[in-house]
Amino acid sequence: MTTIGYLVGSISSTSVNREYAKALANLAPEGVRLVEIPLAELPFYSPDYDADFPLVAQEFKRAIADVDGVIIVTPEYSRSIPGVLKNALDWAARPWGQNSFDGKPVAVTGASIGSIGTAAAQQHLRGILGNLNAATLGQPETFVHATEGLLVDGQVTDPGLAEYLRGFLGAFTELIRRVHSSRAA
Repeated sequence: MTTIGYLVGSISSTSVNREYAKALANLAPEGVRLVEIPLAELPFYSPDYDADFPLVAQEFKRAIADVDGVIIVTPEYSRSIPGVLKNALDWAARPWGQNSFDGKPVAVTGASIGSIGTAAAQQHLRGILGNLNAATLGQPETFVHATEGLLVDGQVTDPGLAEYLRGFLGAFTELIRRVHSSRAA
């Protein structure tokens, strides 16, 4: 069984990206399970915590370590990623030398009511992930334009998009397999 954790970069109770993440979980291929790695309870990161990490941050880092790969489902705020997501990435990267994303397979996606999906946010996120040395999936890219009725009760209502997202999940699962195979060799 391959376990993929997902981070939803929004803490909104009406998050389109949370609904999208649920839909991704429902589209997962056989033998793949998606689980949420919560980030809402993380305090604002400060290097003052490096010597004594709070329990919630330790659990967050452990959750990342316990999965085979991570999908980051990000909204786009002011043409970038939300502060809550950046804060979570900072916690994951610290303390120095204990970066949870070092070599970890990561895929990036997001949904927005805007016609370009979350393209600008994903570009910024990819830059951050490069700095964290994550093994980031390059293709296929997924910029979901969340029109009314597209995501309903954890399901994607457009068959063409559902098929595309199955391909995205399949490509990510293959990246995870390659990364883990190269480590075992």
